Amino acid sequence: METTRKFAVVLAGCGVYDGAEIQEAVMTLYAIDRSGNSFGVFAPDVPQHHVVNHLTGKPMDEKRNVLTESARIARGKIRPLKEFKSDEFDILIFPGGFGVAKNLCTFAFDGANCKVNPEVEMAVIAMHKAGKPIGALCIAPVLLAKILGDVTLTIGQDAGTAAAVTAMGATHKPTTHREVIIDKKNKIVTSPCYMLDAGITDIAEGALNAVNALLAL
Repeated sequence: METTRKFAVVLAGCGVYDGAEIQEAVMTLYAIDRSGNSFGVFAPDVPQHHVVNHLTGKPMDEKRNVLTESARIARGKIRPLKEFKSDEFDILIFPGGFGVAKNLCTFAFDGANCKVNPEVEMAVIAMHKAGKPIGALCIAPVLLAKILGDVTLTIGQDAGTAAAVTAMGATHKPTTHREVIIDKKNKIVTSPCYMLDAGITDIAEGALNAVNALLAL
């Protein structure tokens, strides 16, 4: 009988423009469950950078919390990221969305000079030091580039983002739909998802391929 693995999934809010990309988040959870494994969901208990009207694409004059918004996707079953313990999980994974670059770090504003949320940084470093696999979808690989430096990953084909990843010390590999890049040395798996002009089936297959690659590590 195969051993089941427990994933820690870190979200950045709820909604592509100011939080976690909902389809990437849901398809990641689906892929984990479909593979016969389990997950716990986390998010930092911090204010969102801003709130975007997803109908108009314009900022709104209101404030929201990253943990509270992420709870929408997790159906309320979520914990503050400060409670994350690496010895309770086998694999760590970050779905994408602009919230990763706005709420989990400042990449959206500062590029290669970005700062990472301390709780995110501690989670990544703890898992990396323990030799446990880490996955990142869409824009989320920039977190790993900033925190770990000399790793191999993908954000798809965007030249500007790839250049920033390289400036942070990482090696970028261009990819197309559903592809994954596996850094076996560092046990890192990345996939481009909506960094490309993708459809929801591309996202589902990309998430599933990433989850399966993480399990293989």
